Amino acid sequence: MDNKFSYDQYLVRQKIISVLGAKFHIYNANQELVMYSQMKAFKLKEDIRLYSDESMSEELLTIKARSVIDFSATYDVYDARTGEHVGALRRKGLKSILKDEWIIMNAGEAEIGRIKEDRRLLAFLRRFLSNLIPQSYNVEMNGSRVTTFKQNFNPFVTKINVDFSSDPSHTLDRRLGLAASVLLCAIDGKQS
Repeated sequence: MDNKFSYDQYLVRQKIISVLGAKFHIYNANQELVMYSQMKAFKLKEDIRLYSDESMSEELLTIKARSVIDFSATYDVYDARTGEHVGALRRKGLKSILKDEWIIMNAGEAEIGRIKEDRRLLAFLRRFLSNLIPQSYNVEMNGSRVTTFKQNFNPFVTKINVDFSSDPSHTLDRRLGLAASVLLCAIDGKQS
């Protein structure tokens, strides 16, 4: 696996102005650009690619929606170098109206974890009163929290801090974790 997936902390930052599709920069804790992502515009099925840098010459991950415009969409994550199906992320559609929740699945379609928005009251306030309250998510696997995604307070730029430090044994494949963080950033951008 590429060493770009070996860090314990990342910052996913959505580019403010992008004419054709959403663009994301992914930095490590030293604020070095380690990946760049682009979500193609005008696609009926979402298609997001993670590259080693802005030149987009080396693709690392592919994230593809299984169906067209689906409230409970499932996104398959592939290692672009090997073609390996890393796993999938499925949004819990109706449940996510009040509080975001995602299912993490392995390559065999078995559920291995969940991504849950922090608290119901804050989730409600975010959706119906103010999108200025930053979102926070916990990733739970085998009954333990292994990762957190925390949005920075910024009404103009979506930024998510990804913290894998409570998962030193890499229970969650970092590729799935980073794919999830980019999806959370992209989905949040559509909801705002």
